[in-house]
Amino acid sequence: MSTPQRQSSSPPDEKEQNPNMEDSPQADLRSARWFAAHDLTGFVHRTAIQAEGFSSFAIKDRPVIGIANSWSELVNCNIHFKLLADAVKRGVLMAGGLPLEFPTISLGESLMKPSAMQFRNLMAMDVEESIRSYPIDAVVLLGGCDKTVPAQLMGAASADIPAIMLTGGPQEPAVFRGKQLGVGTDTWKYADELRAGRMTQADFDELEASAKPTAGHCSEMGTASTMTSITEALGMCLPSTAAIPAVHARRAQAAEETGRRAVEMALTGGPLPSEILTPDAFDNAITLLMAVGGSTNAVIHLLALARRVGYDLDLDRFHQISERTPRIVNVRPSGEYLVQQLFNAGGIGAVLKELSPLLKGEAITVTGETLAAGFANSPQPDGDVISKLETPFDASGGIAVVRGSLAPKGAVIKRSAASPDLLTHRGPAVVFDDIFDLGKRVDDPNLDITEDSVLVLRNCGPVGAPGMPEWGMLPIPEKLLKRGIRDVVRISDARMSGTAFGTTILHISPEAAAGGPLAVVQDGDMIVLDVSTQRLDLDIPSDELERRLADLTLPDRKYTRGYGRLYLDHVTQADEGCDFDFLQAVPGEEPQRMPYGLLSGWQGGW
Repeated sequence: MSTPQRQSSSPPDEKEQNPNMEDSPQADLRSARWFAAHDLTGFVHRTAIQAEGFSSFAIKDRPVIGIANSWSELVNCNIHFKLLADAVKRGVLMAGGLPLEFPTISLGESLMKPSAMQFRNLMAMDVEESIRSYPIDAVVLLGGCDKTVPAQLMGAASADIPAIMLTGGPQEPAVFRGKQLGVGTDTWKYADELRAGRMTQADFDELEASAKPTAGHCSEMGTASTMTSITEALGMCLPSTAAIPAVHARRAQAAEETGRRAVEMALTGGPLPSEILTPDAFDNAITLLMAVGGSTNAVIHLLALARRVGYDLDLDRFHQISERTPRIVNVRPSGEYLVQQLFNAGGIGAVLKELSPLLKGEAITVTGETLAAGFANSPQPDGDVISKLETPFDASGGIAVVRGSLAPKGAVIKRSAASPDLLTHRGPAVVFDDIFDLGKRVDDPNLDITEDSVLVLRNCGPVGAPGMPEWGMLPIPEKLLKRGIRDVVRISDARMSGTAFGTTILHISPEAAAGGPLAVVQDGDMIVLDVSTQRLDLDIPSDELERRLADLTLPDRKYTRGYGRLYLDHVTQADEGCDFDFLQAVPGEEPQRMPYGLLSGWQGGW
């Protein structure tokens, strides 16, 4: 019996099948498949736009530019996006396009539970399907808060029509008693001072009143600032725009320029995300990540994004690049300053220019030109916020990868924000089974712990938590804080805020809830960490480890229906980016850039 041949999954070519499409410049545009045909379907499509008050002239022979806006009153980082969207529209109109704004899911890091990370893939699906299903010739992605940027990039990469990112910019620094603060980094420090009895509740309340003074994302090199910086290194936004403050006039000017460039990309058909997001582009992004001392969360997002374009990026590639990339940016939590000072020193363009010997400068960007062309006119390092390559703040990059019997598929540590004396350590485990167990016992005065102990938190990964929240920055037990101890080795299958610091091993893979060795660590087990040799081991006999794993019973799943169940059924582990397995690119298949459905003819119905 012969095997049926699999048919192509690509939608039919409407331009070939539609004899009613008029011959005009618009016929070369993707949106023309909706609007150009003189038949019933074209009539329905045009009147849908005309019902919004647009004339037939507005859509004739013009590229349609979608603006994917993640504005939400639940997301303070993105609260100024209506104004930015207006500036994008101005640029689109000036260049002769038709801007059409549409909302997407928005992910707020502080308010969304159990974690915004659980919904990153959902937002990526929203963005991808909105782009593909609507008559859009190019799209402007408007994101800022931590997960909105990777979600939009992932969705756009899968839809693969011309796309350009516009990020929202960092907020103005908070000022508390004359000192500029990072929105997260300094909050964690003051929280420890409060718990140690060195700060009063009244003082902490005063801090709260001044902590977030303006719109915009984190003012230090947290996850949001890291992802916006990486977007520039990937080539997915205009040069020297990543670090512009949220409330600066140049942010609106960048929005206008982005709108104009989107029209040009629509008219030329690219470059497409698949042409920009190459292995060289990812090497550039990882190099910048290491040089700025950026967030460990970026590792997960880059792993996921790479798989959307069919590139099987390996976790070890991050360590390889980190070893040859010095940290040349002096911004919290790995340094002294904030992103505002980085902007004043020349922004990400200046950093990329200094890194140029380590970059693939010929990589193509959304400008249609090379990455190197984009930073060519950036200033030289000031030596204070940005250093020369020859005189870095650290000899190697901010993030290291470790492996061993405790993390067979790897884990990460932000060594640039860790205590140097703890990067090589052997100590007994103090185990917390989940975040609630931690909350109950971490400040118990009878907790058996010393400064040599290793705090272990499990069941906080993609499946276990669920959603892999930023619980990896375990609080230092109060009994240690009161003795002046501010850091101990901490290990978990969770993530950590990009604004946080300390000797924290994160993203242990496989996670405990997936049967990883972290699930069988017991109080008192010795744990060995040696970042210099990439080692993270549970120091027990191998046959004892095998016995414990054989006896392991996995915890009950948190969801039995809805999106939660979909998430648990399909999320990958941290070493693969925590994307859904079915959203990764299919080897050998072109991206589906056009939707199925009726785009022409005399068939009635929507």
